[in-house]
Amino acid sequence: MHRRPKILLAALLGPALLLGTACGAGTTGAGTGTEAAPAAVAPERFRHPGVLVGGAQLAAVRRHVEAGEEPWTSAYEAMGESEYAALDYTPHPARTVACASNAGTDACVAEREDAIAAYTHALMWSVSGKAAHAAKAVEIMDAWSKTVKEHTRDDADLQTAWSGSSWARAAEIVHAGYPAWRGPAVQRFKWMLRKAYLPAVTARVPDYNGNWELAMTDAAIGMAVFLEDRTVFEDAVRRYRARVPAYFYLSSDGALPKPPPGGTIDTADELATYWFGQRTYADGLGQETCRNFMHIGYSLAATAHIAETAWHQGLDLYREEAERIGAALEFHARYQLGATAPKWLCGGKVERTMGPDVEVALNHLEGRMGMKLPETAKLAVSQRPGGTDDLFVAWETLTHASNPTPA
Repeated sequence: MHRRPKILLAALLGPALLLGTACGAGTTGAGTGTEAAPAAVAPERFRHPGVLVGGAQLAAVRRHVEAGEEPWTSAYEAMGESEYAALDYTPHPARTVACASNAGTDACVAEREDAIAAYTHALMWSVSGKAAHAAKAVEIMDAWSKTVKEHTRDDADLQTAWSGSSWARAAEIVHAGYPAWRGPAVQRFKWMLRKAYLPAVTARVPDYNGNWELAMTDAAIGMAVFLEDRTVFEDAVRRYRARVPAYFYLSSDGALPKPPPGGTIDTADELATYWFGQRTYADGLGQETCRNFMHIGYSLAATAHIAETAWHQGLDLYREEAERIGAALEFHARYQLGATAPKWLCGGKVERTMGPDVEVALNHLEGRMGMKLPETAKLAVSQRPGGTDDLFVAWETLTHASNPTPA
């Protein structure tokens, strides 16, 4: 989307907010688009598997499940009972995936579900050792890499973010340890990611709701690791460093939230409109808090996914924003669990629709860093075993609950 002059802000945000078309733009700025961001450092040698979940974590999951320990055993059983884990699962690839705002063709749902199914079978294979699951993951990935050519219409960037993140996780696990998936089939899958997904998830889209760009960056950094592309990896890190501080507020930011990076929204009134009418800002508040907690959950999950993948590659993005992420987790967990919203917050009404989105961040901040996040821990326990949102979050109780294993 092209940069729009400020005079068109109301016209842009009106339909965008109603339709849910939202995202942000990546720049080299640390918040305003003009500040210099810390240098992005891609590894000289990528670690595999290392997209969202690492080899040590997968080994820990296997030990927990074999020992019948909780919550991992219940999480594994729930995953195995889902339709995504069925060995007779049939993929439905499409040449063109056309997704309009809050609508689209059947291919939109099929693509997201097939990508989650591939990731599910990759995890099933990793835990159970049954090669049939690896073969099914390969079947699904091969079907799409032979078929899909393009994503079109308004939600192309978001669609490729959701499905692309799952594709990268599935491919990473399978390719790292399943010798039957090699050669031309893998190269075709990599070509698919480069041509049908990366252009969309690396697009510059300023002034949209931040959950878009965070999801796009989640997919981009995952693909970067699988493709061993240092340039894409470093661009994803720069976008994370610019977008996260503009999405989750801390009082140290000043009286107003940081503007969306690279965009046109920067006055108090414009920011209030962008933050869904909110004019009082407190530590942990999110740009979409007063929209609904579902989109906040997407953003918390995507933020953690990006940082977790970077951490597995030797770059600690968590530490850079630990205070901000922790504040956002605790703020929203408290209200998701039922605390009464004060009048200053969204007019006293919040939409408690957060999904299974906190396990990854909780595991690192509490398990690795020793931070105390009591509300977040309570929420995670209440949601276990966390399943999938059918978009891009899947089985994170299994992979990340109390799993602070080193990279």
